[in-house]
Amino acid sequence: MRVGFIGGGVMAEAMISGILARGVARTGDILASDVIPERRAFLSQKYGIQIAEENRAVLGNADIVVLAVKPQTLSAVFRDLKGQAQPSQTYLSIVAGATIDTLARGLEHAAIIRAMPNTPAQIGEGISAWTATPAVDAERLKQAKAILEALGDEVYFQDEKYLNMVTALSGSGPAYVFLFIEALIDAGVLIGLPRDMSRRLALQTVQGSARFMAKTGKHPGELRDMVSSPGGTTVEALLKLEEGKFRATIEKAVAAAYEKAVRLGERDKKL
Repeated sequence: MRVGFIGGGVMAEAMISGILARGVARTGDILASDVIPERRAFLSQKYGIQIAEENRAVLGNADIVVLAVKPQTLSAVFRDLKGQAQPSQTYLSIVAGATIDTLARGLEHAAIIRAMPNTPAQIGEGISAWTATPAVDAERLKQAKAILEALGDEVYFQDEKYLNMVTALSGSGPAYVFLFIEALIDAGVLIGLPRDMSRRLALQTVQGSARFMAKTGKHPGELRDMVSSPGGTTVEALLKLEEGKFRATIEKAVAAAYEKAVRLGERDKKL
């Protein structure tokens, strides 16, 4: 498989690293562009891939062209690439908020895949939600799946509407988890634990709990009950969380992120 990258930032690097590590593509089959010369040099030196100064050069013979740029630079990318792709090529976009309609119009190309990876993809522990237009054939779908699996897990949605929901849940989700871990660490320090010990305990507690839930397949409520002895310390803590509307606040936060994603998508349609 031949893969081109428009943009060579952190997420593009994670994809390149994962693709090479899993043997999805070889170094000679990857070509990337980036506006920063130092970044191009870094990617070439570290991964041995081909580098291009111009975005159009990335198209070349690529089977899949990954759009890995910031949303604010998308208009410039459209000017470079509009109408330039071959019918056999597919664009795979990880540009936040850019809808398939926006991409198809801006690129004048029908074969579009839109994906939403999250931050843990940088260490191969992410999850990517994705969808595709009918113009993407079975071979390109298979190749896109392999690329996204190099970042961790992947979930395909038939309807694009779910990607805004995914953005709010798993796209923004790591920030919610990091905030929770930070609060746990600070709480440990508040009651007298050394900060380094509090950090270690909080991190492994969250990590272990997630793995335990995944391995057992049990409902989170059932697992919570396993920890909550009648009249014990955990019940006392959970009572305080409920008094602070912990569950409702999380639900409102995710809903707010979803509504913002919808608004951003409407704005981007004007590109």
